[in-house]
Amino acid sequence: MSNTGSPTNMNMGRVTFYEEKNFMGRSWDCMGDCPDMHSYMSRCHSCRVHSGCFMVYDQANYMGNSYFMRRGEYGDYMNMFGWNNCIRSCRYIPMYRGNYRMRIYERDNFGGQMHEFMDDCDNCMDRYRMNGCMSCHVMDGHWLMYEQPHYRGRMWYFGPGEYRNFTNMGWGNMRFMSMRRIMDSWY
Repeated sequence: MSNTGSPTNMNMGRVTFYEEKNFMGRSWDCMGDCPDMHSYMSRCHSCRVHSGCFMVYDQANYMGNSYFMRRGEYGDYMNMFGWNNCIRSCRYIPMYRGNYRMRIYERDNFGGQMHEFMDDCDNCMDRYRMNGCMSCHVMDGHWLMYEQPHYRGRMWYFGPGEYRNFTNMGWGNMRFMSMRRIMDSWY
């Protein structure tokens, strides 16, 4: 089976999901976003990213724990990520070449300190004397934001747009402490 999805980029990605660990069992090819994989397979415990980059989620509709996957093999991702559930949805991240620009804010609704940057930030506290980021505006590029400094802990994907309130997005009282650009060299 295959899912053509609807990426806006002509350089679509491709990932093959497998029901069992180590690329065993039924498989399904995906080339775009999939909000609910249940209609294609009952479970997914390994995958191969042939091209492009994807965010995978352990719940339908891009919810729950997430993990960034670039080209490579993930024979036992549950052990690797520390998950106790399988992949239920995935989002294709289109390739981006150009300038990166993001504004981060200390509080919800673009309140508190604001800093604009165009490169990776491994520690908001050290770099900006900021206790974390609670809202942001991504003007250019695609970004990963992490709950801990030095790109550690849970991560979330942010594409171009305004993100006014992380709490209302279902992330609780999440404060992001480091940010990284998703570069074309990752593809």
